[in-house]
Amino acid sequence: MAFQLSPGVLVTEKDLTLIVPAISTTAGGFVGAFQWGPVDEVTLIDSESQLVERFQRPNDTVFKSYFTAANFLSYGNNLQVIRTVRRGGLNGVSQLDGTGAQNAVANITAGVSRTRAQVGANVLIKNEDDYDSNFSSGGTTRAWAAKYPGVLGNALKVSLCDSNTYATWEFVNSFPNTPATSTYASTRNGTNDEMHIAVVDETGAWTGTANTILERFELVSKASDAKLPDGTSNFYPEVINKKSKYIWWLGHTSNVEALGTVWGSTAQDSTFKSTNSGNGNINFSLSNAISNDNLVDGNITTALNIFLNDDLYDISLLPLGKASTVVAEHAISSIAEVRKDCVVFVSPESTDVVNNIGSEATAVTAFRDTLPSSSYAVMDSGYKYQYDRFNDVFRYVPLNGDTAGLCVRTDFVADPFFSPAGFNRGQVKGVTKLPFSPRATERDILYKKGVNPVVTFPGNGTVLFGDKTLLAKPSAFDRINVRRLFIVLEKSIATAAKFQLFEFNDTFTRAQFRNLVEPFLRDIQGRRGITDFKVVCDESNNTGEVIDRNEFVADIFIKPARSINFIQLNFVATRTGISFDEVGG
Repeated sequence: MAFQLSPGVLVTEKDLTLIVPAISTTAGGFVGAFQWGPVDEVTLIDSESQLVERFQRPNDTVFKSYFTAANFLSYGNNLQVIRTVRRGGLNGVSQLDGTGAQNAVANITAGVSRTRAQVGANVLIKNEDDYDSNFSSGGTTRAWAAKYPGVLGNALKVSLCDSNTYATWEFVNSFPNTPATSTYASTRNGTNDEMHIAVVDETGAWTGTANTILERFELVSKASDAKLPDGTSNFYPEVINKKSKYIWWLGHTSNVEALGTVWGSTAQDSTFKSTNSGNGNINFSLSNAISNDNLVDGNITTALNIFLNDDLYDISLLPLGKASTVVAEHAISSIAEVRKDCVVFVSPESTDVVNNIGSEATAVTAFRDTLPSSSYAVMDSGYKYQYDRFNDVFRYVPLNGDTAGLCVRTDFVADPFFSPAGFNRGQVKGVTKLPFSPRATERDILYKKGVNPVVTFPGNGTVLFGDKTLLAKPSAFDRINVRRLFIVLEKSIATAAKFQLFEFNDTFTRAQFRNLVEPFLRDIQGRRGITDFKVVCDESNNTGEVIDRNEFVADIFIKPARSINFIQLNFVATRTGISFDEVGG
């Protein structure tokens, strides 16, 4: 305690209420191809409707990624999604050569023929950070860019008008006020700074109806210092960049009158140039976008590496969607095995189970043999056939999104240390049919290899019928529930243990740690996750040598609960006169 130099009362307090905190076990991570949305940026999605809003609907190229994510979200509400795209250049090496993904753009001069040479160099604006770092200062030959790469950007049109063109503007009926001079500019002897901007679905690709207005920006200003009464900026590039879901500003239009103050000047004493309808229209049709959603392994593994930062991204489940052995091995060995707090979910390739009648089990086990032995990975037996309501077709989609989702359902109805398999918790949603529903003999082959069969049982639905990890050696950790139990224990106790850092390694600190951990483990035991435990944190493992190395040691012994995989029912017929006590074992 502090020393007092004169009489008085010193009040102090100690916090001895620390507990082992709860941790998230239902958070998923996913990397895939989508039609729209930020690239190489983690986006938290809580529902399929939000998935559509942020990344748009599936098409024939991205449907496996979309439905893997959507299927996971049908069981839970926490998926951190990374969209990745194929870069131009050899073997997917990032290079803007006109073959990789890029954003739709429009020239500074509106209404001109839109060829790549006139538009200028290809543009890939991946996300907001990329825009802020490389494009926000303007100065390019382009006026506008689609918010994200992908051909959906080619459907966008940016239309603007001021007082000079308002009466003849095609969208005049959608904007009630005529642009003129803002109060901010007029008080500074400025004039003609206001204009309207409409972001339009020119082809109908977004809404189904051509020339539908997607966004309206009324009475924005050409003055760089313009402010609204609440103090927020009204300068049109800043308003667009902050509020638009569809476009970025890249430069001021050249379709303006010759006389007047250039756009982007301050309002003081400025009479801003008007749009010049006599020298072309005021519509900017965006073009030259490329989607190129046919990802190579390098695109996916690079994006997966973002999840290596476990301080920023708290994930427990990592479904891979469509994944090659290269991607699956990277996710297992370089992500999950490094983080030690999440499980990878893998499906075989579609060719292993779709239209491969009679050879499915052999093909699936061959795929499994290319993967490493790991308790941080779970593999299912294939794909499901499901309805795509957006395109009115049926699709084959990998099951790993559902398998990961079943773990989420298990967390909600029971606990992470319960098995997600079986008729109680293993019901797979949205299955029209399975291209491969393993029979008993095939299930024996798959399960021996650590592959969890997904089986359709008439009258009982489609069920995850196994709970193994890909750990090859016989161990408690070759079961999903045990692996997830230890993730919960290790992550929770490690979070609590960090508050012991820089304290003294003495009897008090060690007792305090035991008092933290033991009630937590008793609670897990009461919830049937473990059968017994012991915490050793005393002089026996914190010797003088350990203390002198500034270390602290705790040994936590756990007896995990085991799930039932095999049931034996013995029926014994006896003679009438026999007592059951005589024959009962």
